Amino acid sequence: MKRLLLFALLLACIVVPLGAYVRLSDAGLGCPDWPGCYGHLSPHHAADDIRQAMSAQPDGPVSPAKAWKEMIHRYLAATLGLLVLLAAALAWYRRQQRLPASGLLALLVLQGLLGMWTVTLLLKPAVVTAHLLGGMSIVALLASWRFGGRQAVAVPPRLYWLLCALPLLVLGQVALGGWVSSNYAALACQGFPTCNGSFLPAEMRFDGAFHWQRALGESADGTPLSLAQLTAIHWLHRLGALLLSLLLLAALHAGWRHRALRPRLLLLAAALLLQLLLGAANVWLQLPLPLAVGHNIGAMLLLTVTLLLLSAARRQVAQPQAARQRMALPRLRHAKGRRTTWPA
Repeated sequence: MKRLLLFALLLACIVVPLGAYVRLSDAGLGCPDWPGCYGHLSPHHAADDIRQAMSAQPDGPVSPAKAWKEMIHRYLAATLGLLVLLAAALAWYRRQQRLPASGLLALLVLQGLLGMWTVTLLLKPAVVTAHLLGGMSIVALLASWRFGGRQAVAVPPRLYWLLCALPLLVLGQVALGGWVSSNYAALACQGFPTCNGSFLPAEMRFDGAFHWQRALGESADGTPLSLAQLTAIHWLHRLGALLLSLLLLAALHAGWRHRALRPRLLLLAAALLLQLLLGAANVWLQLPLPLAVGHNIGAMLLLTVTLLLLSAARRQVAQPQAARQRMALPRLRHAKGRRTTWPA
């Protein structure tokens, strides 16, 4: 089971960045149907349909290279689904860890549906963002299933609840990043750490920028998103990164006194630093494709580490006052029974 989970985790760590690469290289509609390519098993068998689509739209989203990118991603995702299905079946057969197995399998089914809707709904931002969240959650849950379950460290309730909140907050930040990417707002803010020469740009419009039912690149009324709306989307993602970084630093400071948590806290610090550097470099270098994919990998790593950190901690339960008194009573009796010897 451990080898199977490790192999599934390694494959998921390929599938999710590959999906980001497909989307960022504008190959998400390389095969505009699902699950095949123009109803065929591979782009090779759909060559005639691809040529017809290219003749109708020479600069459109369909080309042999884009079709192969999309289909390779689907092949690997389907293989990952089979591995997770096998792991879940083994867990149920052995009656071990049925809850994480069932939850992961349900998430994988939802992720497959989101992958289909991403294509059939023509890259609607809400679906693309949900698909991104699902992929990163699968990686984090696989890592937690494979490496979690060991002896947990008792931590104070305040730190424990902070560790519980961190994966959810990272997911929220990933959602903002997915919204930035799916709306092509990554370069709406020029410069870092300022945005268009200011920490609080005057030209920002939040109305209509986060309407989840709208189509790609359009506001709720069907008009293209304005630069002020794109700037608001990007600026909010930066604000979320700042707040999340402060909370992660607070968790690092509070958890460092627990020696058993230090290896994972060091991983958390490294993942945070890497992600911040990649985010800044994407702006400074005008969003090169390798760095954009790397930023997705950094988010995946950050989510995984926060979930692993949570799996290594448990809430410290305060002892009732009666129990503390019972524990102190033998010490009191021992102290009374001692004799004091004075020097002659």
